[in-house]
Amino acid sequence: MYTGLLHTHNMLRWLVLIVIVLAVVLAVIGWLKKRNWTKKDNITGLVLTMFMDIQFLVGIILYAFVSPLTKAAFSDFGAAMKNSVLRFYAVEHILLMVIALVLVHIGRSKSKKAIAPWKKHRVAAIYYVIALVLILAGIPWDRAMV
Repeated sequence: MYTGLLHTHNMLRWLVLIVIVLAVVLAVIGWLKKRNWTKKDNITGLVLTMFMDIQFLVGIILYAFVSPLTKAAFSDFGAAMKNSVLRFYAVEHILLMVIALVLVHIGRSKSKKAIAPWKKHRVAAIYYVIALVLILAGIPWDRAMV
């Protein structure tokens, strides 16, 4: 079960990255060129939030129930904080990803509520770029090809 969930989580990572980069590009171009908010912009934000939610669900199952890394970390949390690998998975990874998830949801919500099209793009661009930076910082790149 652990291996299957981990592979699913790893594959979803790439889908999330592709969609968030696309969402950022569309938002930045829309903001700078002051173009209209289109159905494509809306769908990209929706797909991004859906992929982020699915990725979070798989990640939280790994984190809370099946990962030997988090089990080891929580068996002796003080020692885990001194071990960079355990600390990364027990605290840093999940914290960065939860913040990124919240930012994507806020960005989507605020972009839908903005009245001027360029403001929709600006809000989406700002929130999605910050989320992308946090996601990139929180990915365990040493395991990215697994």
